[in-house]
Order: sequence, then structure tokens, then C-alpha cells
Amino acid sequence: MGRPWLDWHVSDDLVIEVEQATVTRNSSDLIRSVSWRVELDERWVILGPNGAGKTTLLNLAGARMYPSRGTVSVLGERLGRTNIAELKTRLGFSSNGLVLPGEETARDVVLTASWAVVGRFRERYDAMDESRAVALLDQFGVAGLANRLYGTLSEGERKRVQIARALMTDPELLLLDEPTAGLDLGAREDLVRRLADLAADPDSPAIVLVTHHVEEIPPGFTHAMLMRDGGVVAQGLLRDTVTADNLSKTFGLPLRLSTIDGRFHAQGA
Repeated sequence: MGRPWLDWHVSDDLVIEVEQATVTRNSSDLIRSVSWRVELDERWVILGPNGAGKTTLLNLAGARMYPSRGTVSVLGERLGRTNIAELKTRLGFSSNGLVLPGEETARDVVLTASWAVVGRFRERYDAMDESRAVALLDQFGVAGLANRLYGTLSEGERKRVQIARALMTDPELLLLDEPTAGLDLGAREDLVRRLADLAADPDSPAIVLVTHHVEEIPPGFTHAMLMRDGGVVAQGLLRDTVTADNLSKTFGLPLRLSTIDGRFHAQGA
């Protein structure tokens, strides 16, 4: 499998720095006093039940939300003191919340990320942009769907196109919000394998992936944060953090944990 992204670097190893961040909406804290640091060669998974604050934290890292209290810096830029539009061009973001035009082809959905727009209008693309878009679609196994309308694709196919789009601008940080949610077993396993390939490539950007399930953690991920009720239960190296005890605290019931070929499996104790 090729590497369609280009060489990149940042001046500092620290790509995300969250210090005592709280996000409050309608008098409720979505996250509370969260501190977190991500370095450029790390691959993080954020794990927890619904309402734990995972997507809120990812939105902070993606410069799509500001903290109510505390500070957040992304790629050396502090939120509230930087040009957000410019910062977002350095980030790759994939989420079910991103509305993409169903009447566009899969190729154009990926291609338009070059101009940070949704839907083609009068912008122009060169041959290098076109070839990169196709290469990224191929990277995620959907090159054959390049000319298909995005609205006709299955959920699994759309997820792959979304990730290809997120990588189109050669980001320094890739943020994936539940990329395997809603997929059938075959589609999930194929995407997990491709994400493992991405994580293993030293030329890949730093990666943060949000999920509910330990079974969806791709091999090659290095760190984990477990969240519950807006707070952090545990965080650190994956092997030290994803434990039966920590998972039981995170999900509120006794759990057993096993690993097979580098993949986690959890079930009720």
C-alpha cells in the first residue's frame, strides 16, 4: 500500500496541549478540568461511554470549539489567540457531523478539501491534486468508487471517503470521530486494518481516534485516554491504560479484558 501523503514537520514535538480545560453549555460541564498532551509521533485513542466528553475534547483539538475555562494549544497555536481558519488547514478532521454533498462524486468530495470547501464551484485543481485524491481513495480501498456519487455510497464507503478527504491537505494532525461506528463486521475489520497501516507508517501525522469499543482500537496505537462523565479516568501508554480495572471504572460495570494478535476484547465479568 502506497503513501500518498507528503513529508511534513512541526517545530515542536507537542501537537496538542490541553491545560485544565472545562467546556460548559447550559450550566452543565461537557468536560471538566481535563489536561492532555499529544506528541507528533503518537497515536491516541479516546475511549468511553456516550456522554463521556470524547467528542467535545476532539472538537477542542480540532479548533471547532473553545474552552470555557483553561487553555488549549494545537500545533503550537493557542485557541483564542490565533487565526482559526488558517489553523484548520493544518488539521484533518473526519466526523459523522460533517455534512458532505451527496450529489458530488467521491473524488470531488476528497478533492475539495484542497480549498477547504464543501462542494465544487469555480475553484481549479491541477493534475497533482487529482492524482493525490485518487491515491488516497486507493489507500482506503475505494478508488473504484471515485466516480460514484457520494450520496449513493454505503456507510462504510462514506467513512473511507471521509478519511481520505481528511488526509488530502497533508495534515499535521488527524482527528477521527468514531470512524467505525455503524459499520458491519466486515467493513469494520477492513477499516481497522487500514487504520493500523496508517498508524504504522512513520510518515503519518499524529492521530487521535474516538471510539466506544476496545475492539475498534487499531494495532499500532500507542496511547489511550479513558473518559467518564466529562472527566479523565486514566490516560497514558495504551498497555498501561487499557486495563480491565480502568475499563470497569470507565463503563461502570465489571469487565474482563483479553488481547488476541494485538487486538483488545472486553466482556462482562
